[in-house]
Amino acid sequence: MTTIAVLGNGRVGGNLATALTRAGHEVTVADRTPGAAADAARTARIVINATPGAGSLDRLAALRGELRGKILVDVSNATVDGPDGLPADLIHPGSSLAEQLQDALPETHIVKTLNTMLFPVMTAPATLTQPPTAFLSGDDPQAKQTVRELLTDLGWHNKWVIDLGGIQTARATEAAILFVPHVMRSSGFAPFAISIAR
Repeated sequence: MTTIAVLGNGRVGGNLATALTRAGHEVTVADRTPGAAADAARTARIVINATPGAGSLDRLAALRGELRGKILVDVSNATVDGPDGLPADLIHPGSSLAEQLQDALPETHIVKTLNTMLFPVMTAPATLTQPPTAFLSGDDPQAKQTVRELLTDLGWHNKWVIDLGGIQTARATEAAILFVPHVMRSSGFAPFAISIAR
């Protein structure tokens, strides 16, 4: 059992919190208010950023003390939304939210994952008709191993998880969010994930 704080109580955060609790972890869910987030982060070993990506950097940079020495799992994408509310562009072109977080939180181990799929797939990968892929980006090998084990608790087979390397590789997976509006306009709001076929 691991103590986990999920920051963000929307569909993504709620879905992850429910699944991780079911897997036997001690999970606290905090909304976006600074006090609630700080309290939750302070007592957790692992913190999951499930807040809207556009405001994540400022929100989490304010928790530098609470996040010191912790693993921060970043599942968000920082995008500018179009008129229909779907992602239209990246807030950090040439970089990524994960890299910006690592720069702002040098004593925190940032691991980017689960950001290349619609949220239901994060906790039910086996429900798709073919195996999806979860990518890992981060500078700390032990932190990535811990997150890989967490993914196993969420139903991810080890062979479905690909370690891309350092935190700078997150800019590639974050750019994949630009597929989402086109796929949704074409196929509707049906669960899907980016997958590497071999």
